[in-house]
Amino acid sequence: MQLVTSTTWTELLLLLAAFVLSMVIGIERQLQQKSAGMRTHTLVGTGAALFTLVSGFGFDAVLGTEVNLDPSRIAAQVVSGVGFLGAGVIFMRRDVVRGLTTAATIWMTAAIGMACGAGMPVLAVAATLLHLVAVGPFGRLGRFLPSPDRRRIVTVRYEDGSGVLRAILSTATSMGFEASVLGTDVHREAGRPQVRASMRFTGRPPLQNLVLALDDLDGVTGVRLREDVDD
Repeated sequence: MQLVTSTTWTELLLLLAAFVLSMVIGIERQLQQKSAGMRTHTLVGTGAALFTLVSGFGFDAVLGTEVNLDPSRIAAQVVSGVGFLGAGVIFMRRDVVRGLTTAATIWMTAAIGMACGAGMPVLAVAATLLHLVAVGPFGRLGRFLPSPDRRRIVTVRYEDGSGVLRAILSTATSMGFEASVLGTDVHREAGRPQVRASMRFTGRPPLQNLVLALDDLDGVTGVRLREDVDD
């Protein structure tokens, strides 16, 4: 078995390129304090590159007139495997889906690694730069676009007489939202008075961040988003 072949140095350079580009994406995610950070993205991109390199160069010794090589077969399995990995960072809580951008970033990192492994480092560098544009300037641009959140009403259930409403309004203000109470009603649940308040929040941050913050407040027993059909 020949340990060093004519393509070994090329393979190592491509693997190193995948490592560096994946690490750049991972650092950006780490700075944003996402669940999948530098190590995860670096491993995903480098692993995808390694699978692609093995698919393209690892079976030269067995090629012959009766053996055909289809490098795309392993590449296709990498895409499927990364899909399961990305699904692991997506979760849903109180009708709010979190982790979609991080999952898409893992998927993108795998594609960049595969591009390096396939011998297309220029394309991989371009994809990395486009990713940074998408999560950077595009993210800031989105704050100035019309938000569908203005058509949504938040229904909050909380214990009556415990100062919870004050905490709700304070939390919303601290996160950059303006709150207006559309209506309230009181009912009893398990013998204790509960208030159900319909509220509208306006502001630049995503409304889903506020929903999760309200759900963690003491005395809040439920938070739900619904569309304002009268808007």
